Amino acid sequence: SHPNHIPPQVNREKGDRGEPGMPGKWGKEGPRGERGVQGQKGSKGQMGTAGDPCKHQYAAFSVGRKKALHSSEGFQVLIFDTVFVNLYSHFDMFNGKFYCSVGGLYYLSLNVHTWNFKETYMHIMHNEEEAVILYAQPSDRSIMQSQSLMLELQENDEIWVRLYKRERENAIYSDDVDVYITFSGYLVKPSIE
Repeated sequence: SHPNHIPPQVNREKGDRGEPGMPGKWGKEGPRGERGVQGQKGSKGQMGTAGDPCKHQYAAFSVGRKKALHSSEGFQVLIFDTVFVNLYSHFDMFNGKFYCSVGGLYYLSLNVHTWNFKETYMHIMHNEEEAVILYAQPSDRSIMQSQSLMLELQENDEIWVRLYKRERENAIYSDDVDVYITFSGYLVKPSIE
């Protein structure tokens, strides 16, 4: 039988701390936290500077009429009953007038249908002035006639169409089914302020 072997006592000191290891992988993202308490209301900001008055730099209208018109003892404004385009409602259908709200260069066009054996005699009016005439002599033929021009308009100018008063019978033709009479205009270039 072997005698019990007793290992010799060794005084072991604690070793130095090792170098830090490589960083581990990122953990999974935790759950979203609770919503925080609402903060205090901030103080009111200063009033901004006044904006420029809003100006539409466009203007366009195109209207038609489905009723014939015969001359009477006085001049008559041509009233329209059909709207193709009436941008910003600058054409007043009730008064038959385009009210200019953007000064500048405008193109205007009037188309009518003559009535056989009657004269056609009308003006495109610029305020109270006759700008241009649309005229056709009486004829046994009934045909389309047109007049167009460009005008420099100021703000608040009025453009309208006037049937001349009766010297001889003059008239323009239309019927309830088709539009034979049209009046159109648009801003080509606004005036530079």
